[in-house]
Amino acid sequence: MSAAPLSVLVVDDEAPTRSELAWLLDQDERIGTVLQAASGGEVLDLLDFTPVDVVFSDINMPGLDGMQLARVIARLPQRPQVVLVTAYDEYAVDAFAIDVVDYVMKPVRPERLAQAVGKCVGATAAQAEPEGERIPVERGGVTRFILRSDVRYVQAMGDYAELHTPDGTHLVRIPLNTLEERWAAAGFVRIHRSTLVCTRFVSELHMDDGRCSVTVDGTSLQVSRRHTRELRQHLLQRGEI
Repeated sequence: MSAAPLSVLVVDDEAPTRSELAWLLDQDERIGTVLQAASGGEVLDLLDFTPVDVVFSDINMPGLDGMQLARVIARLPQRPQVVLVTAYDEYAVDAFAIDVVDYVMKPVRPERLAQAVGKCVGATAAQAEPEGERIPVERGGVTRFILRSDVRYVQAMGDYAELHTPDGTHLVRIPLNTLEERWAAAGFVRIHRSTLVCTRFVSELHMDDGRCSVTVDGTSLQVSRRHTRELRQHLLQRGEI
């Protein structure tokens, strides 16, 4: 039911640190291939013939350092996501200015690394959806845009729809029926008269005494009896269960 495992490349000039981070990543079921490199130059050589989804790079390295490497990667036509891993926090502002996915402090804690991997999964999914619809949402007199690819599930709120994303919820004045029709091709399925879910974010499906529920981004959502069979068929057809 989950997306394809990520291929990652760990970059650090210190072999023990590099091996430890590679081992931690290899324990995560969302990670498939784990490659290693000892320098920024080695990374660029490898990317010429081996595509990867995410580069986890140290910052302080001789030659091409992690910040410089991230800037070069940002200019590649098929660029992997970048997570910077460092013992120093003074680079954080500059790092996010060059669009890195995350900035992880050493010593790396497994739970913090798991958060970074989760961000990479979301960023890779959004990157794979070039048509990603942008939805205008208003809050406090300010209009901002969110990507449809960031929406995990939608719940009806009277005349409004509440869009649930990793960075919070957003109200839009669009009927749920309209979103169901418009977003069907993107994998959104009705599971209840008041709820749509994006099936690629369904991590678990539970059956208990004939009652069905799904887990989306850690939230349990009830599936009505009339939509249970349709949801299961949809997930089976997409190879998600």
